[in-house]
Amino acid sequence: MSATPERILVTPRSLTAEPHREVERMREAGFDIVYSTPGKTPSEDELISLVPDCVGWLAGVEPVSERVIAAASRLRVISRNGVGTDNLPIPFLQARGIAVAIAEGANSMGVAELAIGLMFSALRAIPQADAGIKQGAWPRRRGIEIHGRTVGVVGCGAIGREVARMAAGLGANVVGFDPAEPELGLSPERFRFASLDALLSASDVVTLHCPMPRNGAALIDAKALAGMKAEAVLINTARAGLVNETALKSALDDGRLFAYATDVFSEEPPKERAIADHPRVIATSHIGGFTEESVDRATSIAAANILRHLRSDARMPA
Repeated sequence: MSATPERILVTPRSLTAEPHREVERMREAGFDIVYSTPGKTPSEDELISLVPDCVGWLAGVEPVSERVIAAASRLRVISRNGVGTDNLPIPFLQARGIAVAIAEGANSMGVAELAIGLMFSALRAIPQADAGIKQGAWPRRRGIEIHGRTVGVVGCGAIGREVARMAAGLGANVVGFDPAEPELGLSPERFRFASLDALLSASDVVTLHCPMPRNGAALIDAKALAGMKAEAVLINTARAGLVNETALKSALDDGRLFAYATDVFSEEPPKERAIADHPRVIATSHIGGFTEESVDRATSIAAANILRHLRSDARMPA
C-alpha cells in the first residue's frame, strides 16, 4: 500500500449519523474513511465531490447515477449494507469492472418484524388511536385480528420467509408468491404457494418482499388493486416503485383498500405528500433494517466484503 492511505467512502444514513465500530476498523486495515453528510441521503453532486479518490464504497440506498460512477476513477468495489441493488447502475459498473457486493440476509429479521408491526398497526388502527388520545379524543375503531385471516407474502426470500413464518405462528393462513417457490419449512395447513392473482384475491393482508420487475413497471397497479379483496391491507417494506401511486391513491380514496402501510417512498423524505399524508396510510421512515442487530450484521458484512475485494485486488495479506 502507498504511503498515503487509500480511501473508502461511507454513505448509509445509519452509519454517517453515528460512526460504527466495524467501519472504523477499516482504518486499522490502513484505509482512510470518508463520510458523506451525517444522517442525510447524499445528493448526486455530493457523491461526485467525494468519490473520485475512493477505491471502495460502503453504500446505502442513495441513488447512484452513471455520472457518479464516471467520476469514480479509482473505485474498485461498491459494497451495499443491504441486499438491493436497484439504486446502482449495474451494467455501467460491470463495464467499468467495478465489483458489487451485498450484505445478504443481514437485515431480514428487522424488516420482517417491522412488516408484522405494520400489520398490527393497520388492522388495529394503533397510530390513529394514539394520535386521537393525544388530541384529547377517545377514538375506538373496530379492529381485525390476524389469527384466522389470510396473509399474502409476495416474495419468499430471506425477508419474506421470516414474515411467512411469523404470520403462520400468529395463526394466519399464509399464501406465498415466488417464482422459485423455495422450501419454507411450513405446514401445508398454514402455507401454500399460489399465482400472484390468486394471492391478491384471497388475502386480507398483502405484504411485499420482492425486487422490482425487470421491466421497471409497478407490480401493484390499478389492475392488481382491483383484484384484491375489498378493504384489504397492503404492506410495503420493499421498494416504493412496486406500487403505482396514482392507482393506490384512488383505491385509498374510494375505501377499496382499508390501509396502506409503507416504510419506503420514491423520494426520502417525501416532498410529494399525497400518499404520506393520506388518512388511510401508515408511514415509517425507512427503518426496516434500522435496528441495532440489523445494522451491526449489515455493517460487519459490508465492511468485510470491501476489505476482501481490496485485499484480493492488491494481494494484501488478510
